[in-house]
Amino acid sequence: MRGSCAHRQRPGRPQVLFTLLLPLFCPALGQPVRYSIPEELDRGSVVGNLAKDLGLSVLEVSARKLRVSAEKLHFSVDAEKGELLVKDRIDREQICKGRRRCELQLEAVLENPLNIFHVVVEIEDVNDHAPQFEKKETRLEISESVPIGTRIPLEPATDPDINLNSVKDYQISSNPYFSLMVRVNPDGGKTPELSLDKILDREEQRSHLLILTALDGGDPPRSATTQIEISVKDINDNPPVFSKEEYRISVSENLAPGSSVLQVTATDVDEGVNAEISYYFRSTAQSTRHVFALDEKTGTIKNNQSLDFEDVERYTMEVEAKDGSGLSTRCKIIIEVLDENDNSPEIIITSLSDHILENSPPGVVVALFKTRDRDFGGNGEVKCDISKGLPFKIHASSSNYYKLVTDGAIDREQNPQYNVTITAMDRGKPPLSSSTTITLHITDINDNAPAFPKSSYIVHVMENNPPGASIAQVSASDPDLGSNGQVSYSIIASDLEPKSLWSYVSVNQDSGVVFAQRAFDHEQLRSFQLTLQARDQGSPALSSNVSMRVLVGDRNDNAPRVLYPALEPDGSALFDMVPRAAEPGYLVTKVVAVDADSGHNAWLSYHVLQASDPGLFSLGLRTGEVRTARVLGERDAARQRLLVAVRDGGQPPLSATATLHLIFADSLQEALPDLRDDPLPSDPQSELQFYLVMALALVSVLFLFVVILAIALRLRQSHSPAVSSSCFQSGLCCKTRPGVSLHYSEGTLPYSYNLYVASNCQKTSQFLTLTPEMVPPPDLSMEASVAVSGTEENNKIVSDSIASTHMYGQ
Repeated sequence: MRGSCAHRQRPGRPQVLFTLLLPLFCPALGQPVRYSIPEELDRGSVVGNLAKDLGLSVLEVSARKLRVSAEKLHFSVDAEKGELLVKDRIDREQICKGRRRCELQLEAVLENPLNIFHVVVEIEDVNDHAPQFEKKETRLEISESVPIGTRIPLEPATDPDINLNSVKDYQISSNPYFSLMVRVNPDGGKTPELSLDKILDREEQRSHLLILTALDGGDPPRSATTQIEISVKDINDNPPVFSKEEYRISVSENLAPGSSVLQVTATDVDEGVNAEISYYFRSTAQSTRHVFALDEKTGTIKNNQSLDFEDVERYTMEVEAKDGSGLSTRCKIIIEVLDENDNSPEIIITSLSDHILENSPPGVVVALFKTRDRDFGGNGEVKCDISKGLPFKIHASSSNYYKLVTDGAIDREQNPQYNVTITAMDRGKPPLSSSTTITLHITDINDNAPAFPKSSYIVHVMENNPPGASIAQVSASDPDLGSNGQVSYSIIASDLEPKSLWSYVSVNQDSGVVFAQRAFDHEQLRSFQLTLQARDQGSPALSSNVSMRVLVGDRNDNAPRVLYPALEPDGSALFDMVPRAAEPGYLVTKVVAVDADSGHNAWLSYHVLQASDPGLFSLGLRTGEVRTARVLGERDAARQRLLVAVRDGGQPPLSATATLHLIFADSLQEALPDLRDDPLPSDPQSELQFYLVMALALVSVLFLFVVILAIALRLRQSHSPAVSSSCFQSGLCCKTRPGVSLHYSEGTLPYSYNLYVASNCQKTSQFLTLTPEMVPPPDLSMEASVAVSGTEENNKIVSDSIASTHMYGQ
């Protein structure tokens, strides 16, 4: 193409002005002259006829001093022919480095007049570089347990040539264990990988030596080789495994040099050396390796220098984790550089209600606030949140304005106040946040009734307590505040008569202390029930009830009382007659006593205090039975006297005494002389009574004799063939009256008794007389039977002896 235009100088026009206006008339200046040459041409090689392409003749080349200029001049112009010649060695890889399109910009300069033309020389790649491995020898350790089909990545070869002249294929020396696989990367690069075709056996062959050849696509092709030495290691059948196959991380551009950017982690389930993992950069550009450093032991990646988002937005690298036996795996790491997010959000409280009723329903507005962030984009977008587990939540009312409202039940007794921390966080990477804390006080309402710690109370009080004494105290708790938690106590119900309740107990309304208003008597009142109420002073008031059972304990305040035999005012009883031939163990009589107390205080025992003959009678400790201990001897007195004490089980014990008069005789007539031989001091009144009894007995005998004689005469006069007499016995007639049964149940006697008294048919006298003291109460439940009866001989003379008996008893 032509690079000049014809022109003529007009008279009177300066040449300089023509030169400045020349580009306006010469469109060829905007279209560069293009040439394409292979690299590595010899010096002096012709690139093209520059003069011809610029439209210059041979004469114009020298006349106008055609030449070329550039920053580094690789070309020159033949001054005679106008050809563009190679002046210096042209190495595309040195001049254009990794750029796929390599062009040199030149300016062709003409003088007289001055003219400039653009010249572009495209340097085509030639296969002037052979592939090159980073290492001449590569040592690998592979465990014999590696399964068939396992791939082992190898270091690829590099070739500064491009396109077809770059690395095209790999070959490996023939062997029965390994084959070569070539993996094509996304960027078009190729990576060789060893594939295991046969299980390795260290005992069979400890190592393998392979030759890896890299071939480029040139014509003829160039190649490079590296030696691969494989050592077979025992039982390392688990390669390291990264926690992620691909790590993506974003870092701020203001990250300080030496900061930890990322830590890759690989694990190996093997043990010992097989689990010792080392980390290495693989398939990573040298420029990236200059920026980042990898700790081989920890896998920590740090930046060696400052990052610049405007320079590089993203770094990509591969890290290999290799265990101690040579197994390895790789992961990909992508590090993105972000703009700096250097402004934290602000929280501005516009309205706050710091006192809240505990019964507030959900949705009550507690506070109003807004946020502000001076950043832009995602760095300025703010999201607000509060701590979890609080009965509050945030509602967004409008752009950057929020409401804090109640959300759930609020109980002052559980939490009297809440410290709510509001956190505002922007959407930057990494996000920045700020927080503020507001304190909310909960106002009390009367929502809790007083509560007793027990559902019921049992109080033990001993009888005879002093009036006005404290017998118990109840206490109810109310977690409310002020009057809502002020508790008063009262008695609202009882099983006692309402009129008499206040004479028994009262309760202090403030302290809950229960007082006894009187001395309790266990024998009259053993227990009673109360219902107490605790009421707070809230509006409306709340209350709760509790039951209290008061048990009145027994004291030993009642002495035993002798029921049988009936005692005279002096404590003695009428006599009991014992047959002279009574065998040992013969039941003579029985002392019956009761005690109004209960429990141990009513356990009675019987003891002999005095006896005329201590060895003649025995007394039952618990039964009170008087029995003969031996046979009556000739020297033993016919009349015996026993002083019996009845004691209860109280502490100290209380007691009562009874004096028993026992007479050994087979009949009443036989006993009468013993009665007359009373060793006690004679008393004129007693003697008079004795004689009166004797006289009455004689009169009774004579009357009985007359009656029998009259009956006999009447029977004889009637000439009855069969004389029947239902009551004729040696001139004595007596009809037995049914016995009088007395029942007694007072106290704690473990038995009951019946007392039968026989009387004669004339109803004028009795064999034994029951005095008023012997009549038992009507509520007796225990029964003891003591039968006193005479023999036939006694019945005959009962009328004669009744007067003497009464006189002795008095």
